[in-house]
Amino acid sequence: MKNQNGIFVSAVCLVLSASVLYGAEAEKKARLFILSGQSNMAGLDPKVSFTPAVKEAFAGDEVIVVKDASGGMPIRCWYKEWKPAGGEKPKGNGRLYKRLMDRVNAAIKDKTLTSVTFVWMQGERDANEKHGEVYADSLKGLITQVRDDLKREDVGVVIGRISDFDMKNKRYPHWTMVREAQVKVAGEDPRCEWVDTDDLNGGKNDLHYNKPGYKTLGERFAEKAIGLITGKKAEKKAEEPEKPKADAAK
Repeated sequence: MKNQNGIFVSAVCLVLSASVLYGAEAEKKARLFILSGQSNMAGLDPKVSFTPAVKEAFAGDEVIVVKDASGGMPIRCWYKEWKPAGGEKPKGNGRLYKRLMDRVNAAIKDKTLTSVTFVWMQGERDANEKHGEVYADSLKGLITQVRDDLKREDVGVVIGRISDFDMKNKRYPHWTMVREAQVKVAGEDPRCEWVDTDDLNGGKNDLHYNKPGYKTLGERFAEKAIGLITGKKAEKKAEEPEKPKADAAK
């Protein structure tokens, strides 16, 4: 009888242990971070600084980071409804967005997401092609597109403002216009933040960032993303009037 009691107690303990483990696994939170854009996002390796930071902030949660970026691409490659000022919607809009979302959907299959954050670093090509007038509406449209497709109005957004590469708009005519549009979009959306990149492209104000710059960019993206999720948003940097800088000789 004593042995039978011992067996019964052991069996109960095993069942309870399994229930605790199963419950812990079921309650584990999954947090999705989507990183996309053109060359300065392509140059960012999330494993260097972004992913470690968000994993540390959400220790114990499942952190899913999906990055898909392509150099030299305009926002119309993501935003399906893009059209130029006073023009018709061209064919081929959204082709990179489809690739991005295919990767996202594969990564989150059968998962229940606790939070979703969309990190965007793009705009140089649109500044070059003189599409600054429609950039704000295009970016807002893209954000809505992501939220609608994921069926989540609470998707947080972090925008990397393009750097101080061409503050006189000599080489990229709508450079400052795109910068202003990015800050405007972030300011109008309570679930959106922007990141300053002016100090990440070296002393010559290059178009692309340097190696330390990409590491810092990942850290800044992570800081803003974490703040949006936890509700402890970092204080926004006050926007100062644009001051044209003398472009360094290439």
